[in-house]
This record gives sequence, structure tokens and C-alpha cells, in this order.
Amino acid sequence: MEKKRILTGIRPTGKLHFGHYFGAVCNWVKLQDQYQSFFEIADVQALTDNFNNPEKVRMNVREVTIDLLSLGIDPKKSTIFVQSTIPEIAELTVYYSNLVTMARLYRNPTVKTEIKQKKALFGNTGESVTYGFVGYPVSQAADITAFEGACVPVGEDQLPLIEQTREIVHKFNTIYGETLVVPEPVLSNNPRIKGLDGNEKMGKSLGNAIYLSDTREDIEKKIMSAVTDANKIRKDDPANPDVCMVYYYHKLLNNPNIKTVCGECKNGARGCVTCKKELIEVMNAFLEPIQKKRYYYETHPKEVDEILIEGSRYARQIAKSTMNNVRKSMQIDYFNEEI
Repeated sequence: MEKKRILTGIRPTGKLHFGHYFGAVCNWVKLQDQYQSFFEIADVQALTDNFNNPEKVRMNVREVTIDLLSLGIDPKKSTIFVQSTIPEIAELTVYYSNLVTMARLYRNPTVKTEIKQKKALFGNTGESVTYGFVGYPVSQAADITAFEGACVPVGEDQLPLIEQTREIVHKFNTIYGETLVVPEPVLSNNPRIKGLDGNEKMGKSLGNAIYLSDTREDIEKKIMSAVTDANKIRKDDPANPDVCMVYYYHKLLNNPNIKTVCGECKNGARGCVTCKKELIEVMNAFLEPIQKKRYYYETHPKEVDEILIEGSRYARQIAKSTMNNVRKSMQIDYFNEEI
């Protein structure tokens, strides 16, 4: 039986960190064996709020690809492609824009949250919010449907975006006839990973992330500054591991010594410095095989480029087929044989 096709993407705005891996990529690696998987390096979407810094996006296309390969995304099982190399996505976005009102886009909970964040940064005028930014759910719908993605792996916070895609597809099919595949979300149980500072989200802009490419020195410096139980004043004071970010990462990395870590923390038999030093060793052991693969791809850039070229070529073949069907349904398939 032919596998169902999934489509998901990641914005190339920086190297990947633990939040990306444990929150999404580790699940993508498993899905490769269950689905025909397409992973999009979403450079066009990244430009919606980095339009004045294209060098940043361009540089990170390869960096993010290297991270994905290092984490186990296998180009023999999956297709990795660059969004901007598929012009059919942009064409489809234009057609879909006629099917969505601005009011509906502004009601999208994900868009509303991100607009609030922008206004907090740039003032409450709304002038910093571009058409492209508000309309990115329409572009995302084009991403998914251009490749007939039957399933989209998402967390619960992204469900409004998938619902927006489903609405667009239903409307298109109602007007023009059954043409497009209605995607279904594949919910991930992976939690949002907390930052070293205890923030509920690990993020580049928050300065609380551990990157998969961090050196041993980077990791030691970051972990030694991680938030612990504020009520533990002296080394032999009992503490609450549930409010300690060091213990949080011990659990995340499945430290086999976790019961001892927890017990000694609670009864005051373990100091925070000792606990942090143990975590540094556990984290370096976890990252070692990932970073070895990363070094291989960093020193073989042509191989990385070839993976992206081949993936983009294959992805475009599928997108072209989808667009032929879309144009035919919309009765705009003029002179296809002659042009």
C-alpha cells in the first residue's frame, strides 16, 4: 500500500536547538518510516519578518539542512527541499488569497498572538505588520496542498493554521470541483521545551537555548548559569527538583542516574554545582554522535547542496502536477501544450 504523504517545514532563521529537536524533529525522524515525508526549508516564510535581512535567511538554509541531516532526517527516505525553488507555491498562494478574507486571517489565533508580539516590539500602531506576515497562513496552505500532503505533523498550538488550510481547500473544491486533498493534522505529544532560564519556551530571541552545534565550552557556560531552586541557599539544603532546570534537562536526556539525582536533591546530599557538572557530561554524551554527523556535512557542503537540489527537483515535479490540475479546474489552462 502506498504511504500517505506528509508535509512539514522549518524556517531557516538560525541553527536548531534542543527545543526544535525534542519538540518536533525527533518525531519527524520516526514518521519517515510511516509516511512519504517532505521537509520544507521555508525560506520564503522566513522572509516575512526577515525581509530586510536576506543574508541571514540564505546562510541558514544550509545550516538548518545540516542540522536536520545530523538529527536523522534521511534523504534516502525523505525529500528535503527549499521553498523558494518551487514557484508553484507562490502561484497557488495567489489563487488561495481570493478565498480568504482579511477578517478571517486576523481571527486566526496564531496570527493574533504573533501580531500582539510584533506590536509590543514596535509600538501599538500595527504599521510593522506586513501583508505577507498576516497572509502567511495562506502561503502555508499552498505549501501543504502543492504536494498533496494528506497529513501534517503539528503541535496543538498549530492546529488553527491547519484548520485554515482545510477551510481553503473545502472552499476551492466547492467552487471548482474536487481537486485538492484535504489535509489531516498528525498531533504530536512532544512537549514545548523550556529554556535554561525556566521560560516555558526555548527560543533564539530569548537567549535561553542550547544549540545542537554548541561546543563543550558553550554547554558548560550555559548549564552553569541555568536556573535552580531559589530556596536552596547552601550546598546541603534540601531542594525541590521540580522547579530546577538542571533536573528538568536530566529528565529530558534520560539520565540513567535520574533517581539518584532526584533523591540526593531532595534530601540535601547534592550540591547544584555537582548536579550541573553531571548534566554537562550527560549532555555532551548525547550531542557527540549528532555533532560528528554535523561535522561531516559541514566539511562536505557540496553533498548538502546536492541533497537540496535533488529534493527540490523532485518536489517541483509533484507541485507542477498539482498546478496542472488546479489550472484545469479553474479553467485557466490556456495553451498548455504550446507554452
